[in-house]
Amino acid sequence: MNDDPREFVFTRYEARHGIAWLKQAYALFSRKRLPWIMLLLTYYILLKLLLYVPYVGPYAISILKPVFAVGLLAAAWTQERGGTPQLNQLFQGFRANLGSLLPIGIFFVVGVTAAVFASSLIDNGKLLDLLSNAGGTMTEEDFTAALADGALQAGMLFSALLTLPILIATWWAPALVVFQNAGAGTALAVSFRAAIANFRPLAIYALGVFFYGAVLPGLFSGVLILLLQEPGLQIAKVLLLPYGIFLAATLHISDYVSYRDVFHAGETLAPLAGQGAEPQG
Repeated sequence: MNDDPREFVFTRYEARHGIAWLKQAYALFSRKRLPWIMLLLTYYILLKLLLYVPYVGPYAISILKPVFAVGLLAAAWTQERGGTPQLNQLFQGFRANLGSLLPIGIFFVVGVTAAVFASSLIDNGKLLDLLSNAGGTMTEEDFTAALADGALQAGMLFSALLTLPILIATWWAPALVVFQNAGAGTALAVSFRAAIANFRPLAIYALGVFFYGAVLPGLFSGVLILLLQEPGLQIAKVLLLPYGIFLAATLHISDYVSYRDVFHAGETLAPLAGQGAEPQG
């Protein structure tokens, strides 16, 4: 896949459109819940298996995420045109565009790693020490105490700010590769420009994710614990499990919904020629 100078047109939206992406994504999920749940369970099982690969497992997960993302994009593309998400679509990225998708994953790993190491400029290596000891003998109390350190918090914030450009550059990059045949460099650059142009809806989208992913479950758990003490925590975990699955599916589908809205605004959806058809890269 070669990077080329052709123009990639995208649309700018108002802030409230960020919530619309979540609503549209949930609407798609709600119409095909079982296929999406099966697809995502398979995806997470594969990621879990990769985690056990010695030495390279965590890096392999991050590098391959853009490849697997293409499968989830293909499933949403198929459903939007009247089809049903299929398990075999999860491997669509391995069958096409692999040469452009892997560099996106490598870019993400290298960028985030550099951002974490850069925290030493602020906290004198405290975040790196915490990460290196987190999987060892550090107790939960030690971990909590370490997080209360002001210098460490400043280092974490600095790393997060450095990671933000990497996240938005990779946000729509896999979709640009599979749907518009872009090379890795072009996809990253175009995704970055489009995300900056749509920073308002993306900010509202991020706030919506924080509300539904952290605030709402936290309030629900807090009320149950307040009313029922220790059993309330266990009940909350059980009740929030399906909620977490529904939310995860919605967020994955929203990657496609937001891409389609930004890069293909107003386009007519052509119906599938056959069930399970896939986008051509």
